Amino acid sequence: MIRRWCAAMGERNPAYLDEQAPLAPPAMLEVWTMRGFTPDGSGGAVARLTGIDEMDAAGFTAVVATNLSQEYVRYLHPGDLVTQQVTFVGVSDQKQTALGPGHFLDYRYEFTDQRGEVVGRMRFRILKYRPTQVAAAAPAAMKPPHPRPAITADSAFFWDGLNQRRLLIRRCGQCARLHHPPGPMCPVCHSQQWSVLEASGRGTVHSYVIVHQPQMPGFRYPLPVALVDLEEGVRLVANLSGVGPEQVRIGMPVEVEFNEVEPGYVLYAFHPRAGG
Repeated sequence: MIRRWCAAMGERNPAYLDEQAPLAPPAMLEVWTMRGFTPDGSGGAVARLTGIDEMDAAGFTAVVATNLSQEYVRYLHPGDLVTQQVTFVGVSDQKQTALGPGHFLDYRYEFTDQRGEVVGRMRFRILKYRPTQVAAAAPAAMKPPHPRPAITADSAFFWDGLNQRRLLIRRCGQCARLHHPPGPMCPVCHSQQWSVLEASGRGTVHSYVIVHQPQMPGFRYPLPVALVDLEEGVRLVANLSGVGPEQVRIGMPVEVEFNEVEPGYVLYAFHPRAGG
């Protein structure tokens, strides 16, 4: 599990990859108490947090996570048995937010090992809100602009490539390793020399999530978002198109597509590859 998490996150700290006595990355704290995933639901229902049902009954049916902070007391090791205790801290007065009126619910998590000693803590806050309703008689609003990326000198080549319908990956000029997202230097040898490689656009789904909230303009929900393993060995995060949320699977062959979402603004996505 530690190796898989490190591979998915691009974590290369040797302390976490030691074959004999690896340490668990602190950010995995909550992972050790998560219920295993079973596609058929045979793993049983997950206990709902205190206050959720009450908020639903009061009409605050939508939810979005707003804050999460963790405190690590010590490193965890293979063999540790981690248990979590969740305490409902409280609920705020009603607040008016851009999403609609709602209440913030706060929770405190305490993680202990097999000896009952605290190994970490977490604070978690969510907003349960009533989605703002648009009056039926209201005039049609102008279509909001599509969200734009923050383009830097290091990433400009990537976005320029998309406008040319090319998927470009940065390649180190010294060690020749590919890396994405692009940064000011190679994350392996720290060279600032680089060139670009045009990727084939073919790959497989390494992992994925189905996004329900928050909903941004320009996208259709629920939205499948995948971590894609390109044939060249680099991973990219991208939306999936042409496939329903229930049809996405790990290892699914995909290929890139380019969509002009606004005049002069091209984004990439992936769709299932023919014959896959």
